Amino acid sequence: MAHAPVIPLAAQGAATGLAGRFAAIRAHSLALAAPLTTEDQCVQSMPDASPTKWHLAHTTWFFETLILAPYLPGYRVFDRDFAYLFNSYYEALGPRHPRPERGLLTRPSFERVLAYRQHVDRVLGHLLEDLDLLPLALAATIELGLQHEQQHQELILTDIKHLFSRNALRPAWLLRDCPRTGRTVALEWLPHQGGRIEVGHGGEGFAFDNEAPRHDVLLRPYLLGSRLVTCGEYLQFIEDGGYHRPEHWLSDGWLNALAQSWQAPLYWARDEAGAWWIFTLHGARALDPNEPVCHLSFFEAAAYAAWAGARLPTEFEWEAVAAGIPQDERPADAPFHPVAAQGAGPCQFVGEVWQWTRSSYDPYPGFRPLTGVAAEYNGKFMVGQLVLRGGSCATPANHARPTYRNFFPPTARWQFSGLRLARDT
Repeated sequence: MAHAPVIPLAAQGAATGLAGRFAAIRAHSLALAAPLTTEDQCVQSMPDASPTKWHLAHTTWFFETLILAPYLPGYRVFDRDFAYLFNSYYEALGPRHPRPERGLLTRPSFERVLAYRQHVDRVLGHLLEDLDLLPLALAATIELGLQHEQQHQELILTDIKHLFSRNALRPAWLLRDCPRTGRTVALEWLPHQGGRIEVGHGGEGFAFDNEAPRHDVLLRPYLLGSRLVTCGEYLQFIEDGGYHRPEHWLSDGWLNALAQSWQAPLYWARDEAGAWWIFTLHGARALDPNEPVCHLSFFEAAAYAAWAGARLPTEFEWEAVAAGIPQDERPADAPFHPVAAQGAGPCQFVGEVWQWTRSSYDPYPGFRPLTGVAAEYNGKFMVGQLVLRGGSCATPANHARPTYRNFFPPTARWQFSGLRLARDT
């Protein structure tokens, strides 16, 4: 029997509630797909995105390949072709279908993918019936699989938003209003004295390997914006010729802006009368100047910060402030769209938009990737990418923690990515 990767779990009794969480998380993925037609779920709108059907199959492949096949003697895979079709980037597990061609997979059908999920859920459900006999390494790998599926739940939303934005009908993923939340609060500058601080995950609860080990960093005194930059503030940058003034842009950013004809954030457009509107998961709506700006590349965020006489914070400056602020969970019925800041003081650190930082995605001192196949989960991507912090309106609540390190190349725009400003003192 092959050995599955050993994933450390920091908390005692990590398997407690695993069966219930497995059922709930797997059901939630299907709930996110429920408003979509079978045609919606097959299309890939760009190489960076994946069809919803692929996400549903890939997360199932993860459980089958990393848990059921290694741990259950005599387990027979649902379909041997799926190992090629639904492997994402695991070189150790063999060849795979090219990522840019996932939208060509009209077969297997959506019904076949649902049958695949039901098969794996049934077998894994039996495995979870007796948690007392579950080896810690196996429970930890199942936990990693659940966290992985939640990452793909966020991708289901961002990928379908991009797909629908390319449809001339501008369909809504979910017909639910995005209420305007009133005028945003004034921006304040939060002082931090700097000095030696600890950053990284402290060992309580689940964390991905790239959040550790906890270590010391030295910060100079700085100021951090109390809230996110708004659409209205970003509109001032546009109206001041921000996309036509290279002095605000990093060199590669300026070249990308020209090559891609960027004139505004992704999903912004003007109607015939010149009024701005934006596309959301809930359909098209007039631009709300009070809500956080999002769907910016790193280059756009950095250009805005330079125009505003500020800069982007490092990930450690961001974490030093965010770690000391109680984080409010978004209501379960909140729209999948960022809302304006309400109330004075530090806010919007988690759950509205991912916030670009000035930090490259590098390993922490003493970083060690996970063992086994899961070693490829994070470590091999630690080059050429920038760190984002905070989580967005599409991020599962338990992922929106101060130590979570998201990462994307600096040109990425289809995620709910915005910015918070920083200044030197």
